[in-house]
Amino acid sequence: MSLNRPTIDWFRHTVPYMKAHRGRTFVVYLGNGALAEPHLTHLIHDFTLLHTLGIRLVLVPATRAAIESKLESRGIESHLHSGIRITDSSILDVVTEVTATQRLQLETRLSMGLPDSPMRGSRLRVISGNFVTARPLGVVDGIDFQYTGAVRRIDAAGVISALDQEGIVLLSPMGFSPTGEIFNLSSDELATAAAISIRADKLILLDSHRGLLSESGDLIAQCTVSEARSHNPVDPHQAVLRDAACLACEQGVPRAHILNHNEDGVLIEELFTHDGAGTLISEEAFERCRPATADDIAGVLELVRPLEDKGVLVRRSRERLEQEIPRFRVLERDGRIIACAALYTFPDTGQGEIACIAIDPGYRGGQRGQRLLETLEAEAKAQQLTELFVLTTQTTHWFVEQGFAPASLSLLPDKKQTLYNLQRNSKVLVKALN
Repeated sequence: MSLNRPTIDWFRHTVPYMKAHRGRTFVVYLGNGALAEPHLTHLIHDFTLLHTLGIRLVLVPATRAAIESKLESRGIESHLHSGIRITDSSILDVVTEVTATQRLQLETRLSMGLPDSPMRGSRLRVISGNFVTARPLGVVDGIDFQYTGAVRRIDAAGVISALDQEGIVLLSPMGFSPTGEIFNLSSDELATAAAISIRADKLILLDSHRGLLSESGDLIAQCTVSEARSHNPVDPHQAVLRDAACLACEQGVPRAHILNHNEDGVLIEELFTHDGAGTLISEEAFERCRPATADDIAGVLELVRPLEDKGVLVRRSRERLEQEIPRFRVLERDGRIIACAALYTFPDTGQGEIACIAIDPGYRGGQRGQRLLETLEAEAKAQQLTELFVLTTQTTHWFVEQGFAPASLSLLPDKKQTLYNLQRNSKVLVKALN
């Protein structure tokens, strides 16, 4: 009987994410259309799975599209100013009705658990209430917004208490004033405020957009807040999502995600795979270059062993790597080591050796080797070295493209000449540092 290798490999790579996400709090904005079939069925399945894995969920559904549809069916005229709905008493009645319907819809579906699965019939506790205190938006540009409001305060302690009871918290986009008034709120603003207030680990924006797109139309898989702020989406609503994600990150939420709710399984792919399915925005870079530490030894070994087995790299014992790990720089992507390189210095001759460049096969082609080389070149210059060299058997052309040139073995430091392996017959390449 043959084993299902893809499933086994997938599970091995997924388990670390299961462990990392357990006990974390995610605020999920359900954009317009997310509650329509078949999207809702897929999302309910995924919310049930996430909850079962110990992830704490706060759900915030959007209401604009449903409100507009209801107003049109009843012949009620509605007005927007600067993209914000003016809510009079007749529109507030519709807002209240739509909000109640959505709440019942989500409570009913989440109570079903996972049909046709071992979790069939499991009931999830959905908790909602007066967690949101609102204030009137007031008069802006001479326009009275009446019952349109803004978030004044989130009862963070109450939300966290509900999550501690293993409930899924539902925040409808309506807020209450201390005087007993009801206000219509923006769902994306509420989701952002909630994520900030309860110090959530993630704000997930599920909408009809894949994420942020480059000028050529390609998906931007990850970016920092500053990079996202400099991006100018063509679609105004995409800009709203970008601003919500950036604001959350600027106010302490570690990561925000923009995903397309039309794609079945998008939550699972985003949260449990290395590359995700949408756009991830964070205050710090998702992928960073840093000095290696002792904790990285296992990750570096995993990268270099296949290349050592093929004879591309000289074999290093674990003991030797433990001694030399301070010489290494690594590229870390979401906590995983995906590339490494080392710099060995010879101060007496003003030379440095670039060695042990290794990149995970799944991440080659993204100029990661160049990034590591540039980092080591900068460090070599800081140490006042004047020349770099490399010994290679199979990557000569790549190093030539990076400015190295063939050279004689006699140009290397005496110690390196003594250790030269004639059987490997490595090419010698050098690069002067300006």
